Amino acid sequence: MQQPIANPRFDAATLGRLAEAGLDPARLPAHVAVIMDGNGRWAKQRGLPRVEGHARGVQSVRATVEECCRLGVRQLTLYCFSSENWKRPQNELDFLMALLEQYLIEERAEILRENIVFRTIGRRDDLSPAVLRQIDENVRLSADNTGMVLCLAINYGSRTELVDAVRTLARQVRQGAVDPEAVDEAAISGALYTAGMPDPDLLIRTAGEMRVSNFLLWQISYAELWVTESCWPDFDRDTLRQAFRDYGHRERRFGGLT
Repeated sequence: MQQPIANPRFDAATLGRLAEAGLDPARLPAHVAVIMDGNGRWAKQRGLPRVEGHARGVQSVRATVEECCRLGVRQLTLYCFSSENWKRPQNELDFLMALLEQYLIEERAEILRENIVFRTIGRRDDLSPAVLRQIDENVRLSADNTGMVLCLAINYGSRTELVDAVRTLARQVRQGAVDPEAVDEAAISGALYTAGMPDPDLLIRTAGEMRVSNFLLWQISYAELWVTESCWPDFDRDTLRQAFRDYGHRERRFGGLT
């Protein structure tokens, strides 16, 4: 089971940046999850190949990771590649896998410099040995870091995650390690890919789509949803800060009364 990472305390510099952005530290989302949608649409609107949208989207990933680190977010989870994305044309898949491998290599120094803990969720099946090698290297090198957790969802689907969790628990029951009556929400959470991670407080989706696309279905039960019309390549620091400001004005009740 992955162990949760303690949130670093806000230092004076971080508090200054939060104040400059008009953000209340007490109302900052601890865990932010993002469905990065609209790369292909962005490219099509400009008469460019779809892959150009994916390439441009990497810049938004970098800007978002950097700003979340600067503002003291505990964890950022990015939906990079879904298990359904394998249905796309082979040339686009080849480009995406090459782009992912390149990102993992090029961002390694930044991950270490910013004290980021690197993790991934999703099935490793179907990922190339080259991509897996870079994932494992980033996980290894950042294991002792204590800053923000950057979690990439790669070959991820929430229903698949739930199926895998049920299978894990079923095996434990069959082996006599778990009493069926002891299977509760905590047991299920502990069998998910995200075991040990906090649930997202805020789910951001770009490109104006009003759906969650099989992403963290169990974990976002009480997350606040925020949707922007901007496609992912146009997502920038100001858009992220607006999402945080809007989140800060919401009342989270978790089923109770104010």
